[in-house]
Amino acid sequence: MQTNRIGLDSDKSKQLADKLNKLLASYQIFYMNVRGYHWNVRGPEFFELHVKFEEQYNDLLLKVDEIAERVLTLGHRPMHAFSAYLENSDIKEAKNVTEGKLCVQGLLEGYKQLISMQREVMELAQEAQDEGTATLMSDYITQQEKTVWMFSAWMG
Repeated sequence: MQTNRIGLDSDKSKQLADKLNKLLASYQIFYMNVRGYHWNVRGPEFFELHVKFEEQYNDLLLKVDEIAERVLTLGHRPMHAFSAYLENSDIKEAKNVTEGKLCVQGLLEGYKQLISMQREVMELAQEAQDEGTATLMSDYITQQEKTVWMFSAWMG
């Protein structure tokens, strides 16, 4: 078995890097969707949601960087072209969404997709004995499940 520079199986690391790159693409599209919600939300919930969406996209941006750096740690190259993000993302672009509840529905759907993808990455990481990636995904899932609960409560 060939190993990478951090002692993980090279083939499994490549599989993980590929899945992380797909996750990275989905994060990038989701990040832009949430920026759009922040910029374009209208209505009586504007002040409340404008602030909440900013909190969300700031957190997403940090995670984008961490995922890309994890791909590099595994010895591979992160995607870095928006065209590649569009081609590889499981999350689709949200365009011209302005109504508060529709923005929150888009946010909830995006997190549902990310959580599902992160569970797959975490499972593969555990099989590869890649504690770093598994822990990263576990931390994201824990935080995002709480976020989903809170926005779901806001929706009623």
